[in-house]
Amino acid sequence: MVSPFDIEEIFPDVVTGSVRLPRRQSRGSPQSLAVTLLADYTLRTRAWLPSAAIVALLAESGVTTTGGRTAISRLTRRGVIESRRHGRHSSYRLTRPAADNLVHGGRQIARFAVEAESWDGWWTLIAFSLPQQASAERRALRGQLRWQGYAPLYDGLWVSPHDLNETVTAELSKIAPGATSVFRARHVEIEAIASQKPVDAWDTAALARQYDDFIQSWSALLPRVHAGAVTGAAAVRARTEVMEAYRRFPTLDPLLPLRLMPAGWPRQAAREVFAAVYDGLAVPAQEYVRAVAGRYGAARLSDIRAHTTTELRDLVPGPEPRS
Repeated sequence: MVSPFDIEEIFPDVVTGSVRLPRRQSRGSPQSLAVTLLADYTLRTRAWLPSAAIVALLAESGVTTTGGRTAISRLTRRGVIESRRHGRHSSYRLTRPAADNLVHGGRQIARFAVEAESWDGWWTLIAFSLPQQASAERRALRGQLRWQGYAPLYDGLWVSPHDLNETVTAELSKIAPGATSVFRARHVEIEAIASQKPVDAWDTAALARQYDDFIQSWSALLPRVHAGAVTGAAAVRARTEVMEAYRRFPTLDPLLPLRLMPAGWPRQAAREVFAAVYDGLAVPAQEYVRAVAGRYGAARLSDIRAHTTTELRDLVPGPEPRS
């Protein structure tokens, strides 16, 4: 069984047109932290932030000045951010394609584990057969299937409790044309045969540990959040880090039906802890980001806006911002 927490396999670079968002690692890289910061406070407006302000904010999460500047440079080359200059000073904002991609991803994160569960008991099965020499195609196909929430029940047979969507269909057509078959089926228990259940394709014990670790780690901060005792740089740092930690779950957990999971499955509890921290720190974090940006000459500080999980859930790409 391949663990669902092989981050190098599950989180490839996200390529959308001319944009390559950085790999989401188990511990946030400087590039990933920079993207999270920009998304958390400028996604609705694509506000410009001075490069010095971005570097200063990254420093709150332990990124060195050199590391912050390198992250900005690499994100520019990736097409994630764009720059403008005023004399000797540079400012950056999210590019339109990156903002559109992050809005879509943000909605997925905010809607995860919110809607009422509905499952008809049917599984989607994808069977494929590729020649031995087609190793690159096999890796690409497996990576896309895992990215879309599928898991290998047997070699060459991948399963999901959800319907086949357009994204998976398009990838199958591109990567392995003519080499796959797709079925919708119910699992039949045969008592006389020791068979593997579809849900066994996922390492649910490892997933539960990830959830439990998240809940234990972030629940400890909640009393101080509720008391308004987390402010300034600490609020920004905590809000960035809780998003970096939680954003992995919508990919790691393909919303396996609760009736198949052990009692007390921690998915909803983790979501509640995330929302309590992220939403509870929105105002103090926003004020600190505005203060840092103003210190380095940012204009239109009102365009720097934090969003709650509810606002993120319904977010749509905003209009082209003023120059």
